[in-house]
Amino acid sequence: MKNEKLLLWTLAAINFIHIVDFMILMPLGPQLMRIFDISPREFGLLVSSYTFSAGTSSFFGAFFLDRFDRKKILLWVYVGFSLATLGCALSPSYSILLSARVLSGIFGGLTTALILAIIGDVIPDERRGRAMGLVMAAFSVASVLGVPLGLFLASLSDWHTPFYILTALSVLSLFMIIRFIPSISGHLGQEVKRPNPLVVIRRVTSNSNQLRAILLSVMIMFGQFMIIPFLSPFTVANVGFSEIQLTYIYMAGGAFTIFTSPWVGRLSDRYGKLRIFTIFMCLNVIPIAVITNLGVTPIPFVLLISTMFFVTSNGRYVPAAAIITGTARPENRGSFLSFNSAIQQIATGLASLIAGLIIGENAAGELTNYDLVGYIAIFFSLLCIPIARRVKIVS
Repeated sequence: MKNEKLLLWTLAAINFIHIVDFMILMPLGPQLMRIFDISPREFGLLVSSYTFSAGTSSFFGAFFLDRFDRKKILLWVYVGFSLATLGCALSPSYSILLSARVLSGIFGGLTTALILAIIGDVIPDERRGRAMGLVMAAFSVASVLGVPLGLFLASLSDWHTPFYILTALSVLSLFMIIRFIPSISGHLGQEVKRPNPLVVIRRVTSNSNQLRAILLSVMIMFGQFMIIPFLSPFTVANVGFSEIQLTYIYMAGGAFTIFTSPWVGRLSDRYGKLRIFTIFMCLNVIPIAVITNLGVTPIPFVLLISTMFFVTSNGRYVPAAAIITGTARPENRGSFLSFNSAIQQIATGLASLIAGLIIGENAAGELTNYDLVGYIAIFFSLLCIPIARRVKIVS
């Protein structure tokens, strides 16, 4: 149990760095749009470039993830990720930053699938929800510590600083992987002949249950990432927050979800993953509807609604991740989760890109059509519920 906890804490630390690397760009949006003089469409491209490249690398990763020891693959991925993050820190212009984000996405895209595959291989189903809750709590820690601290340091110096810090943390995480994650190769002996890429594709796409799990992932991403990338620019331009006040949103939301994420994991194991997912998905549409229709609003009310958004968003993802992971058997889990991660990342990029095309900017510098984006996100969110009911856990 001690070794299992150390492994889970290591995965949580890796997830923390990966999430901050992805998330930090979005609250930096107002600063980046001002410094580089870019439009919402160009900012949407900056966000989606990471996810498109991550999706591509995850897709090709499906052809070899199940062929090697999980630990070795994770080490190689994180070496590349550390170097790419350093490239982001050194970027002097929009175009170079865009290129660096593409490289970060290429190496970062495999991280989520590898984390889920390791949990699926090591943790039995009866404790998997709790394990997911612990690892996914990294999102909360990223929100309450990583992102606000990054924003604060960026406001004191410049936007490069958070990426330098992430580079240092990535190097530290490499030592944690070496020390606390054992060799995980039990899945290697479960097939005598490893499938070629066409067999991997056919195996995943011919499984209707796994296709439904992938569709669920896509709908979840569309329900969230049409909203999230433009939350900070909208809050500054339309709601009246300063850039430094954005830290309040992430600190408040993250502080609550640090405690609610493990709690949701326990609820999922006790009352059923589908039931808890349905409850939190229904609750999630409330803050989406409110946030996307705000005007100039007092800080306490904004923090109340944004915190509800963080808690319910994280609450619906914990059981969803456990459901999706459980649709694949150990010998095929890496391939399936890599496909799922690839399509999930691409869906995230499409959601951000589409939102960037819909959202405009008026003469006063305010963002327009964010309410329309909110209604579209609510539609996709509610569509997740009937899809999730048709997904079956097999392992």
